[in-house]
Amino acid sequence: MPDDVLALADRLWRGELGPADYHPVSHLGGLAEICDGVAFVPSFANVSAFRTGDGLVLVDTGSSFVAAAVHDDLRRWDSGRLNTAVYSHGHIDHVFGVPVWEAESAERGWPAPVVVAHEALPARFDRYVMTAGYNEVINRRQFGVDGLRWPVEYRYPDRTYASELALDVGGVSFELRHEKGETDDHTVTWVADQRVLCCGDLFIWASPNAGNPQKVQRYPREWAGALRRMIALEPEYLLPGHGLPVIGAQRVRQALTDTADLLDSLVDQTLTVMNAGGRLDDAIHGVVPPAHLLDRPYLRPVYDEPEFIVHTVWRLYGGWWDGNPASLKPAPERALAAELAALAGGPQALADRALVLAGGLAGSGGSGGLASSGGSAGSGEPGGEAALRLAGHLAELAWLAAPDDPGIGRVRHQVFTTRAQAATSTMASGVFRWAARESLAAEPAD
Repeated sequence: MPDDVLALADRLWRGELGPADYHPVSHLGGLAEICDGVAFVPSFANVSAFRTGDGLVLVDTGSSFVAAAVHDDLRRWDSGRLNTAVYSHGHIDHVFGVPVWEAESAERGWPAPVVVAHEALPARFDRYVMTAGYNEVINRRQFGVDGLRWPVEYRYPDRTYASELALDVGGVSFELRHEKGETDDHTVTWVADQRVLCCGDLFIWASPNAGNPQKVQRYPREWAGALRRMIALEPEYLLPGHGLPVIGAQRVRQALTDTADLLDSLVDQTLTVMNAGGRLDDAIHGVVPPAHLLDRPYLRPVYDEPEFIVHTVWRLYGGWWDGNPASLKPAPERALAAELAALAGGPQALADRALVLAGGLAGSGGSGGLASSGGSAGSGEPGGEAALRLAGHLAELAWLAAPDDPGIGRVRHQVFTTRAQAATSTMASGVFRWAARESLAAEPAD
């Protein structure tokens, strides 16, 4: 398995494999020894392990679903106790493995492991408890897992720090540094003697998760700065929170530089629109990510999308209003839909037009960009991604105007199924598939 993990990483880097062969947010399992005394477990959220003279140090501990499997994989590599666990950040796929190790320590009479994290992390756990219902809904929608239950009990850290923290465990030195990026509580762990950098989710073998439409604020400019500070360390091994290791100083530099350049470009372009008095709509359809960066095998929009990062930048620097005066104090969505449906000749007219726009697009693939349009030559009709976006609007309006009409529901189901099939990212496909399933709620029972 070690050779398999590293060989897979190399083939992905070279572009010999693509997202269909390996998605960075998936559980591969197994273990790779990266260098002497350093192991990497490729999981739904990866776990990095360091062997020391006084037991193991883990950076992240995995999700509750795979915690036991991660423990077993590591036990085949090392039998020492877990001395310290570092949370790279507080997302639940990274922080739920500690109880497995604690139970083992209690059974064997070992000292309990110590958990270390940034000082902002406990407040994240508190917020997760407060918003458990909301997080349950949005994560079911995002990942298509109807039975997902959001946890309300967490293993809080024993020790926190503000900016930087030096740890010495069993003769191995770890340098922890706080950064903001996907979250406000990120920790980067640097092991200088072996030139190993654990970056959490600041690099994930995909376009950065800086724009998740259902989650709290991200920090793309600060994220780019964090990446550039990581470059200055000159790491030889990059162990990310998702995806596979990046091995070799030149590759690590390139991966981090390209990611920072993508984020800076999106921020700069969005701020240009804002500073010129434009609307959010102008930014969404005017900001274009550098094509050469999206072509990188480690920056493809398979989880989040650059378009969503534009929204993040707008919200961070400009607030929630999109610049459209009608949306400042809007009419109820259903009232607007009913009015537009009446003007169009009824909800069915909107639904029929949505089907025309969406026709023949299933499985055609997404645009991968922000400003894509297109159409049939000389037809005067929108085509491609532009047509599919319009189809989504019209299908939604028809359904809002006639939510109990099974026929309208089937049209909405068809349109958003097509949208999901054309989407490249987990974020978009999750929302579209949720809408498609919701659309059939009005179907009569058999």
